[in-house]
Amino acid sequence: MAGVPKTPGPGQAPPAHLRVTNQDREHVVEHVKVAYAEGRFDELEFDDRLERAMTARTHGDLMPIMSELYGTQAVARLSPLPPPVRSERAPESNERLGAAAAHLLVLLGIPVVGPLILLLTGGKTSPYIRRHALEALNFQITLVGASVLLPLTIIGVVLLPVIWVVGIVLAIVGGVSALSEGTFRYPMTIRLVK
Repeated sequence: MAGVPKTPGPGQAPPAHLRVTNQDREHVVEHVKVAYAEGRFDELEFDDRLERAMTARTHGDLMPIMSELYGTQAVARLSPLPPPVRSERAPESNERLGAAAAHLLVLLGIPVVGPLILLLTGGKTSPYIRRHALEALNFQITLVGASVLLPLTIIGVVLLPVIWVVGIVLAIVGGVSALSEGTFRYPMTIRLVK
């Protein structure tokens, strides 16, 4: 159709007069942050480019920033940066057992202490155990806190056994998830320990 602007294809620059979206601004801001982290300019230059990117209204406003960063290759760089690749190795069997124990020690009647011990011992050498022990510890702190506060209300007295049964079921699910090299996030958990 005549008069209808075409969307630019990959590697093509959008017309300078077209309005930018929030996503377009965010893409340029990410490139500016990466360039600053690489030491390509100082803090004043970073602030200037960041302000220009955040207040840009058209592609013509964003293109000079990208040209300053990448020269004539700026058009190809308008696509978002790829997410960083994490090269975390698969957990070994003893790490999976330690992570599962962080969840399952509550079944032996030792909430909070079990994940805390695993966090302080195995969590120092294994990011996998640390991640699971932190999650289990925060959940069990939340569960103990609820156990102290809920009996102050009549409804809380009725809900308390239900909450503990759900807590035990979730601990089992967390333990199985840890054994199968998965990640597990407890619902409705206050994450006090980071």
